[in-house]
This record gives sequence, C-alpha cells and structure tokens, in this order.
Amino acid sequence: MSKYVVVVESPSKAKTINKYLGNDYTVLASFGHIRDLPAKNGSVDPNHNFNMIWEMDSKSQKHVAEISKALKNSNTLLLATDPDREGEAISWHVLQVLKEKKALKSNQEVKRIVFNEITKDAVKSSLNHPRDLDTNLINAYLARRALDYLVGFNLSPVLWRKLPGSRSAGRVQSVALRLIVDREQEIEQFISQEYWSINGLFKDKQSSSQPFDAKAWIYQGKKVEKFSFKNESDSQKAKILYLNQDYSVESVESKQVKRHPSAPFITSTLQQEASRKLGFGTSRTMQLAQKLYEGIDIKGETQGLITYMRTDSPHMSKEAINEAREYMATHMNASYVPKEPKIYKSKSKNAQEAHECIRPTKFSLTPQDVRAYLDDSMFKLYELIWKRALSSQMESAIFNQVSVMISNPQQDYKLKSTGTTQIFDGFLKLYQEGKDEPSDDDKENLLPPLQEGQILTLKDLLTEQHFTQPPPRYSEASLVKKMEELGIGRPSTYASLIQVLQDRDYVVLEKKQFSPEDRGRIVTSFLTHYFPKYVEYDFTAQLEEQLDDISSGAIDWVKVLSDFWNDFTKNIQDTSTLKISEVIDTLEQDLQHLLYQGENTKECPVCHEGTMNLKLSKYGAFIGCSRYPECKNTRAIVSSGDVEANGPEVEDKTLGTDPVSGKEIYLKKGPYGFYIEWQIDDVPVVEEKPESLKDDSKKTKKPKKPKVIKPKRVTIPANVNINDLDLNLALQLSRLPYAVGYHPDDQEELIVNNGRFGPYVKHGSTFASIPKAFDYLHITHEQALEILELKKNRPPRRKKS
Repeated sequence: MSKYVVVVESPSKAKTINKYLGNDYTVLASFGHIRDLPAKNGSVDPNHNFNMIWEMDSKSQKHVAEISKALKNSNTLLLATDPDREGEAISWHVLQVLKEKKALKSNQEVKRIVFNEITKDAVKSSLNHPRDLDTNLINAYLARRALDYLVGFNLSPVLWRKLPGSRSAGRVQSVALRLIVDREQEIEQFISQEYWSINGLFKDKQSSSQPFDAKAWIYQGKKVEKFSFKNESDSQKAKILYLNQDYSVESVESKQVKRHPSAPFITSTLQQEASRKLGFGTSRTMQLAQKLYEGIDIKGETQGLITYMRTDSPHMSKEAINEAREYMATHMNASYVPKEPKIYKSKSKNAQEAHECIRPTKFSLTPQDVRAYLDDSMFKLYELIWKRALSSQMESAIFNQVSVMISNPQQDYKLKSTGTTQIFDGFLKLYQEGKDEPSDDDKENLLPPLQEGQILTLKDLLTEQHFTQPPPRYSEASLVKKMEELGIGRPSTYASLIQVLQDRDYVVLEKKQFSPEDRGRIVTSFLTHYFPKYVEYDFTAQLEEQLDDISSGAIDWVKVLSDFWNDFTKNIQDTSTLKISEVIDTLEQDLQHLLYQGENTKECPVCHEGTMNLKLSKYGAFIGCSRYPECKNTRAIVSSGDVEANGPEVEDKTLGTDPVSGKEIYLKKGPYGFYIEWQIDDVPVVEEKPESLKDDSKKTKKPKKPKVIKPKRVTIPANVNINDLDLNLALQLSRLPYAVGYHPDDQEELIVNNGRFGPYVKHGSTFASIPKAFDYLHITHEQALEILELKKNRPPRRKKS
C-alpha cells in the first residue's frame, strides 16, 4: 500500500522519479493529455459561456483506470506534471476525470507539486511545497484551446468551400504563413541597384608598419552615402580626385568597449541557436531537450541533465549562479569571474508564467563527463546549453576600438579607418553566439600607432562594384526570432506550428530556407482579402497579450472569447455568399505578378482563342486555358523567387533549342540575378466536381500528391559575361556539376562545380578554387589533381591589416 499516488506526463519521467522516492509513493504516467475536444462541430458552445465537451480515447481510459486503481489504497494524490500552462491543464484534466468517475474519496487530499528539474533534490524539495491547482493558468489554457478550435473549425470549412486545394487555417498558423509569403513578395518585387565602394590603402611615410585600409568618408565636402558612387564612371572619377590629394591624420579616437555575454537560453533562443550552430530543426531540438530533461542513466542513477525546456524566462536561480561561479573559480583564471553575478530579465512584455532559464542541472556535469552516455546529437545540444549557461555568468570581453579620420588639407576629402583589437576574451573563451547573417563588426582590423598631424601616403585606392540584395528567406531560426519579436504565438508552440505549415504543403524548406508553395500563397491572399483582421501581426500579438492577462488573473477568459467571437462570426457570415469565380478574380488580381510573370497578354499560346486563367483543384493551383476541354493547355505556377544569380536588368530571351531534349532554353532574370531555364512540360489538368468539396472535411484517405514539375535551371557564374552567353555556352554550363574521375589516394570522386565564390573542385570535404588559368567547364582528371595539390601547398591566407 502506497500513501501517495504521483501523476506525471511521461513514462520515462515516471520511471526516473520513482527511483528518487521510497515505497510510500506510486508514480504513474498520464501519457500526456488524457482528453481533448472532439474533432467535430459543437465541441465548444459559444452560446453557453463557451462550454466544452471533452472525450477520451481508449488508451487514455486505460491510463486513468490504472491511476484510479492505485488511489483505492492511498491517502494523497500528488499532481506532478510539467511546471507550465500545459502541465497545469493536464493535472486539471486528470483531476476532473477522477472526480467524474468518483475515484477520489472525500478524505483523500489532492495537491499540486512542481519542480523545474528532474533531480533527486528538486523532486524531494517539491514535496515540501505542495499547492492547489492554479485556476488562472487553467483558464488561460481553456481560452487558448477554445479559441484555436473555433478558428480552425469555422475558418477551415470556408477555405474548403471557397478555395479548393487549401487544407486548413489556424489562429497563429495563418499569420506565420503570411510572414513567409510576405517575405517572398519582397524578394520578387526587389529591384537590384548597382553601387560602388572606395577604399584607400594607407602607409606611414616614416615607419615600416603594414599598410591599413580606410573607406571613403567625405567626397567633395559631402558625406559619402551608399549610393554616392552609382556606377563605374562615378567611382573612377572619384578615384582620380582622391589620388590627387595629400593626406594626414586629422583625429584619433581610442576607447575601450565591452561585449557582454548573452543571457542563458529560453525556448526560442535555444531553437534559434540550435538551428544556426547545429543545423537542428525546431522539432528535433525540442525532442532532444525533452530527453535531456527527463533524465539519462549515468553510472546506475538516472539524472536529469537540464532544467525544463519550455520557458520564457532567462532568470537563473541563486543556487545555480553560485554553482556556476564556483566552477569558474576552480577551473578558470579568477579574471573570468565577475565581481557581481549577472542578472537577466525577460525582454518580452508577453513573457508567460515561466520558471527558470534552460541550464544544466549541475555545472559540475561537464559535456565531457556525460559524453559516453549520450548519442552525438544529444551531446551537441547539451554542450550548447552548458556552455551558454556558464558563459552567461562569465566576465565581459574587452576590446580596444580605434577610429582614425584621414583628411586632405582642405578637409573636403576624407577617409575613415576603424580598428578593433581584443584585449580580454572574457566569455568568448567559452562561447560566442551565432548569427543569421555575417557582419563587418566581426572582423578584426589592426591599425599601426598613429598620431594627429601624422603624414600618410595613399598607396592605392580600390574601387569595388556591389549590387543591393533582397532580404533573405526565413530560416527556422530567423522565423522563430521574427515571431517572437512580433509577439505572435508562444515559443513552446513554434516547433509544432512550423511542422504543420510543411505538412499542409503550404511551405517548403529547401537549403534551410522557407519558401511558400503556390497553395500557401493563394491561402494567404484569400485570408488577407476576406479575413484581413485575423492575419494582421498587431491584432494577433494583442490577442496573445489578452490571453497572457488571463493567466495572471487580470481579465476574464469568457469575456476575451466573447469579444473575439462576435466579430469573427460576422466575418464568417459575410463570406457565405462569395462565389468561387469572385474569389478567383480577386486572387488573379492580387497574384498577377506570380501567375503571369509579366506577360503582356493572357492569350492561350496553343489555341490562340482562349485566355490563360487561374484554376483551382484539390491538388493545387495551376494556369489553364479557358476553353477546356477543347483546349487542354496548362502550365504550373512558378515563383520567380526560386532563382539565384546577380546582375543588371535585361529582358528574357530565347537562346535556342536543346539538341538532346528538344526543349527551348531561355535566359531569364529573377531577384537574385541571371539564370538559364529549360522549357517546362505541360501540367496535366486535374478535373474535380464542385460537389466533392462538401466532403473534403471528412476523414477520407489523403489523395496522393502529384509531383510538382519545376523547370531545369542553371545559375550563371559571376565570371560569365551575359553579353557572351549563347546556346553553346548555356549547354556547357548545364554540365555542372560533373565528375572527372577518382582520387588515387582514397578513390573518392572528384567533382567540378560552381558556387557562390566561383568554380571549384570538390574532393570529399575539400573544396579547391579553380584558378582563372584553367577552363572550369573542361577540367581534366590531371588538372583536378593539380588544383587540389595547389590548394594543399598554398600558404595560409594573411589576415587583412
């Protein structure tokens, strides 16, 4: 007979905690949520204070039966689910079901216990601080669950009826999709602009110090801006004028600056950094973190390695801070331990009821100490968490920053040089945060000792051509960061939300970047026209604030739902009379650039009688002739943002016909520049009866998704002059990448290809740039080996000074 029955979510967590507690405790798992809203209309009733109908599946009924059986011979029920809103909700569901089944006796006590880490000390300490269930957290859960249900089960059917091929809509899901679509539109509408930079190479006349760089700052008495030199002619004129001046040091400013460590991880920053540094998706990161939290068997004892991983708070407990400082004092130089502990507070005004940062449960358990007990992925994530948490308590890094202004006597031609040198590495000794984009601030520029009035010689002046670039597509890391900045959704839901967008075929993740599928773009266009309020970033963030206010008890949850529902139902009713033809006309107008790629006419190129229009089917959208079935001409919707390259604007032109495939080859330009494209095959028409839309919501077997036909494309290397591009060169470029044989040492294949930094030879993990003296389109086996040997013998690159 056990005096206490302890309920947790997972069996692994139950197994670990059971080892910590004695025979007086029986630890059982609920296996997550034991009940949910049925996936049918009427599960939430807005007319009766949003009353909800819950149901349990057979597995959950079995788990509840085990808990009920254990309670027959116990005195106390301890609800020990996770210390967040979802954990509180699971405990509430368990208690409600047990009451309904009359499995609790009147004299049995029910208490809630929470712990932020699964260690023996933390679990036993929680037994000394039991509490009642938090009604505010439960209300916050009920509000979110009801809201998501009402949006999904009322908006999704509108999509099915009015927009064939769409899958579903969601309160946060649709807003996240809009972010990705909006970014793609920015890329497509982006017009690249040419500009030139000017940098001088200076040397002190009297010393033998190394030359140093300085960038143009003042030109003809005016501040140099990004587009001061718009073309080569501008830059060459400026170069002559700069070279005809005498220069001296006008001013030298020197100061010490500190770079402070980043806060320990919260859910969103862990997801971002694991994506940047480890290449992990959000779902994988959370799965691995769950395992580290629930515990690993180390030398016969199960030990939770990290604290709870769903948190918005960067706060670290005093005990953990003291342990971190003790570890640093023992294993590092005393200079790395700051005089006072570093305290971090959440930057998010919407930070929900959370606990503590994500940190190791014991700093003494170093990554190397647990290496043998973890697989490679778990080890990498634990090492990341351990280093980030410890570095957050280390001393700041110190840099010496020198700014030198160089001027001619009239002071109407100036150049500026900024040098940064590291004096003390501080936390950088252990950890440096990753970045989505490289920054010039990361470069260290060494300057020689300089004094005001010192005469300098301008050794050379370098002009360099640039083109403005469109904003990058979102990666998982940058999407999570943007959603958090806007206050959209909650970090604990980001992983599942991103997965849903991919499962619905609304977006695709290619080369670690999200681009919208045509289905996703059409759904977003529909929602922004007919439900604009509910995909607005500000409205979604404000609603999140209200939901968080419920968890603090500041606002009634039924009132929040009522206010939302009154406006939302009116919007639903306003679309009831919409015809599919009206929707298509609206979408065609909105997506004209995407659908017709700047074509001057919509005339069908096959029959010359019909017009090419947007068509919708459950397999997706396509462009088809209005005279179907007499004319079966169709084509796919292809985003112009799929291409990559660089260069000025030109009109699309035909290069000729591929002698092998018989397809036309075109020279085109997208937002990233020039590319070659082969003619695409016709897309088969997918016929669908309108009546079938009514059954789209039924649980039928998911139709097999047809293969998306995309045209063959080849990026044009930067060293190819567009004016020289003809059919013969296009066919040669289409060979890339190509193999030239095998390496004699290990029999690995040698591959020739072109990349962002130019053509190269690849051997295993080695990439050797192909010198200009070689014709990279016709590299032989011997030449490939020679190029690899040149790289092997090349001296290390000297740092720029």
